[in-house]
Amino acid sequence: MIEAFFVSTGIVALAEMGDKTQLLALLLAARFRKPWPIVLGILVATLANHGLAGALGAWVTTLLGADTLRWLLGASFIAMAAWMLVPDTMDDSDTNSTPRWGVFGTTVIAFFLAEMGDKTQIATVMLAARYNEFVIVVAGTTLGMMLANAPAVWLGERVTRLVPMRTVHLVSAGIFAILGILVLLPV
Repeated sequence: MIEAFFVSTGIVALAEMGDKTQLLALLLAARFRKPWPIVLGILVATLANHGLAGALGAWVTTLLGADTLRWLLGASFIAMAAWMLVPDTMDDSDTNSTPRWGVFGTTVIAFFLAEMGDKTQIATVMLAARYNEFVIVVAGTTLGMMLANAPAVWLGERVTRLVPMRTVHLVSAGIFAILGILVLLPV
């Protein structure tokens, strides 16, 4: 259980560095200059999005046999390793809407939609399937998102200058590759 929490937190925190949702956090912070509603919006959107992803991951374990699931998860982790090497970008058009729902509502909607099909959402599905600990994995991935995005909101672009994004992406890719290999190894 502890392993599931810490692996989920670490993977998502690393995967989120330089991700489009982290860029979205930076843009929202620069545009609205209201960190608390933005951080709370990120939390609510992440809980909803990763809750759905975790439920999907837990459900998949009921459909597939152990061997099929092991091969699918191993291949998925290795595919995520390759995907981590492709940095995210975000168009300026993603931030041109007016805050019809206020800063909090705009953040919740923007983050929920931006996270659909994103690396961290897919990682949440895979981790929930791997560990079969829905609540623990969602708590860990949500903490990982908050560890990456809350400082981005409060400290702005300085956070992303501390460590080169290429290094973060390489470390994340390595972790996903190791997890994929470990899942594929016979027990």
